[in-house]
This record gives sequence, C-alpha cells and structure tokens, in this order.
Amino acid sequence: MSLSNSVISQIWRYPVKSMGGEQLESAELTELGIAHDRGWGVFDVETGNVLTARRTPELLFARASVVDDELVVDGPDGLALRGTGAETDAAMSAWLGRPVELRAAGSDGGTYENPMDFENDAEWVSWTGPGGAWHDSTKSRVSIVSEESLGSWDLARFRTNVLVSGSGEDDLVGSPAQLGAAVLDVTKRIDRCVMITRPQPGLDRDLDLLKHINAEHERCLSVGALITTPGSIAVGDSFSTL
Repeated sequence: MSLSNSVISQIWRYPVKSMGGEQLESAELTELGIAHDRGWGVFDVETGNVLTARRTPELLFARASVVDDELVVDGPDGLALRGTGAETDAAMSAWLGRPVELRAAGSDGGTYENPMDFENDAEWVSWTGPGGAWHDSTKSRVSIVSEESLGSWDLARFRTNVLVSGSGEDDLVGSPAQLGAAVLDVTKRIDRCVMITRPQPGLDRDLDLLKHINAEHERCLSVGALITTPGSIAVGDSFSTL
C-alpha cells in the first residue's frame, strides 16, 4: 500500500517535552502543531536549558496529558502533578534532584542539547528551537511515520505524532500534503539522536537501534511538516499528497 490511499492509524500528543504522552482519537492541528503538543517543558534553572531525555532520561518515566485544558503529570514514586506553579516546580525539582520549573512555551524558543558521541554521552552540542511550542526544529511542527517504515519498532521510541498506513512518506518531502482537514508542507526527514536509545517504561536501553537507523536509514525515520492550513484530524482520516 502506498500513501496514495493512506489513512491515520494513531495520533499521539506529548504535552511536556521528553515525557511520555497520550494517544488521541482526534486532535486539532494548529500552526504550532497538535494543540498542546510540546506545550510545556522542564526548564533547568541553573543552565537555562530546556531538559530533554537526551540529558535527563528520567523524564521518559513520567507521562503527561491534558485534561479539561489542565496539564496532568504522573510519574514514578507517586509523582502526581496537576497544573503548573510553585508546588509543581518544587515536586519536579525534588524528583529530578536539581532546581527546575515546568514552563509553558512562549515566544522564545528553548535551548536544547545533544551528544554527538551517543555511545558515550559525550561531545555535547546545543541549539535553540522555535518559539510557540518546545519543538527542536523550525522546519517541523508535526511528525508523521508510515507503518511500513516503523516496522516492528515501538512507536514510543520515536515520539512521532501521527502513524499512517502504507509507505513512502519520505517521497513527500518538499511537497504539500493533506492530513485530515489540515494542509501541510512536508519539509524534512527527521534525523534521529540518542533519545531513541533511552530506556522508558517497558523498553530497555538500545544503542543498536540508533546504529541501525544511522547505517540503514541515513539517520532518519519519520518526516516533519509545517501546517499551512490548520484543521482537525482523526483516526481513519486520509493522508495524501496534493
């Protein structure tokens, strides 16, 4: 099956950057991506960086959702947070062992880190992402992967927003596409980093996964897109080139 008759199989939203997320039956795609996706981040007070599981793998063991427009975070050791503010920040700081604040994304983008030597967590580099939501790249506000490209890998490793049936999403880079009622500009293949190797609930550390992605998939899995016409999406909606 090609993307000429592809449909949405799964939709995922990750309200807090690098935490586990929630599976949705439908969602609104805004200019910033799925509403509330990467809407909050864990800000490291001492470094000024937005923490990710690249530097702080513990984040993957918490799960964030949005209930009646309120942020909900549940994690290990009884971590149960509702909303943001001083009490939430104190609980997050105690859990992570450093001063942090759970911040909503604003007009300024976050500063993130990644180890170039992923096997040894060494040679760290940093960059600044776009404002509006805590995304890594100015060229991607929603991510899409096909079932054939994902294969037997666990989608949780890649934290992609939308899983579609069929194959061939890489061929859409540089083209407009329709996803449900939204129109996208498919801008890039998404290059992968140490994040996909990190342990998380039900999944052990797996350095071989990134080695395979680097060698067999040119470091990439999923495509990233910008939203040119916002609209609703739902499981079963079509995904196709325009």
